[in-house]
Order: sequence, then structure tokens, then C-alpha cells
Amino acid sequence: MTVLEKPIQLDTYNLLRAALSLFKKSPYELEEAELQQAKTQALNEFRIESRVLNAPEAAAVIITEQELQQAYQEIRGRYDDEDAFFSDLEKNQLNQESLQAALYRQCKVNTVLEVIAGRAPTVSDVDIGIYYQLHPEQFHRPERREASHIFISINPDYAENTAEAALLRAQELCDKLRKKPHKFADLALRHSECPTALQGGVLGIVSRGTLYPELDEVLFKLKSGEVSEVVKSEIGFHVLLCKSIQKPETLSLAKATPKIRQLMNDRARRTCQRAWIAGLSGPESGGNRS
Repeated sequence: MTVLEKPIQLDTYNLLRAALSLFKKSPYELEEAELQQAKTQALNEFRIESRVLNAPEAAAVIITEQELQQAYQEIRGRYDDEDAFFSDLEKNQLNQESLQAALYRQCKVNTVLEVIAGRAPTVSDVDIGIYYQLHPEQFHRPERREASHIFISINPDYAENTAEAALLRAQELCDKLRKKPHKFADLALRHSECPTALQGGVLGIVSRGTLYPELDEVLFKLKSGEVSEVVKSEIGFHVLLCKSIQKPETLSLAKATPKIRQLMNDRARRTCQRAWIAGLSGPESGGNRS
């Protein structure tokens, strides 16, 4: 009897998947209430999978040994060594054989659902045009700023971080940078108390409302390449650099079409799968193990 034909230990694997999905933890790490929630989800998923596997479409689906090993190695590859891998399996009441059996079942369910998704209607250009007209807010990109900052905190427990001393330090840095803005990354690395100091103070590309209101107001008044005056927020003092300005933009229908087509295709595929599953009937245990 090959691994594809062996009895499948489903409960532990389905429970493991549910626990990781819901809580990012293994079942043995869960509190009782969490465990019960994971068990409920695992049972619901198992029942749906069993209905899928008992459908006529499943009989025509064959999972090869190569596909199975690929799924197995994908999980095995998350571990540094075999000892850690098998130890984790044991903690979750699994072994190599039961994991492969569960993966075979999962692969077959996924393949059947892909077959069903292939029945979804094709999204037409007219459909895309209508979606574009009905959802204009999705295709408007507001003005954004590429920004960096240097942060000096206020902490009365330290002489160099009293409000007066912190402001003085920030002002000194600001005066230097307004003369030599190209030194911003270097001074941020040496003086900023924000973790972004390791990246030269880079905040990235931000939209309005992303930063503290005080910083937001100043940043969106700066010119490209300009360094701000010292800005006080609730956590301390900042010096901002506006590296570049990205003007607001509304994507044309032509540019938005690939995104809309993908979104509508995905939605149509999910709708097709849900409708097919809802129409299934038959036993909800075991499944077709051919």
C-alpha cells in the first residue's frame, strides 16, 4: 500500500492548520477557549473538504508522488534540521507518514477547487469599465512625500534629554542640515533615537495622516529636498527631510485594467467555488482516497 492509499489521520493536521490560522500558535500552546475555537474551525473545514472529496469531480483528480513530495518539502524546508522538524511533528501528534497523508488530502482538495474555479465566467472589458466607473476612489492616489527624520526624545531622567537639552540638540542638528542637507543620513545614523536611524532616518513614502499630526502638517508644506525647522510632537523633537514629492494621480482606465481584471477574476473564482460547494451533498467523512 503506497502513502497515497494509507488511512488519513485528519484531526490533528486540520486542528494544527486552524490553530496557526487563528492564533499563530500550535494547538498545544493554546488556552482552553482558544483550543475550542480552533477545534470548531478545524471540524468545519474538515466537513467541507470531505464534501469536496466525495464530489464526482474529485474522482478525476490524481495527485502524483512528485506533487506530494513538493508539498512535504515545502513544510520540511521551514526547519533548520530534521531533529527540530520531527520534534515539532511529535508535539503536534503527527509523524512523517500522517503528515504526508494529510498533505495528500489537502493537495487533492486544492486541485479540485482549482478545477471548479476554472468554470468561472470570463471578465469582459465592459465589466471592467463599469467597475472603474463605480469605484473611482480605488484609482486615485493622493499626494505622497518621501521623507526621513531625526528624532530626539524627551526624558527628564537623563540630563541630555531634558526638554531644554533635547531641543538644543535638535536645533543644532537642524542648523547643520539646513546648510548641508546631503549629510542627513549620516547625522541620523549618529544622533537619531528612532530605530529608523539604522536606515539613515528613512520613513519611506507616506501619505497625509500617516505621521503624527504635527509632523504631517510640516512635511506636506516642505519643498522637495528641503529640511524642516525643529518640530515638537508628543514624544520629542524631530527634524524632517522631504526627499521627493509624488503628486496626486488618478489612474486611467487603461492603467487600472490589469488590477481590476485580477480582482474581478479572483472574485468570480471564489463565487464559483462557494456556489459549487453549497450545492454538494453526501457523506462528510472519509473522502475519496483513490
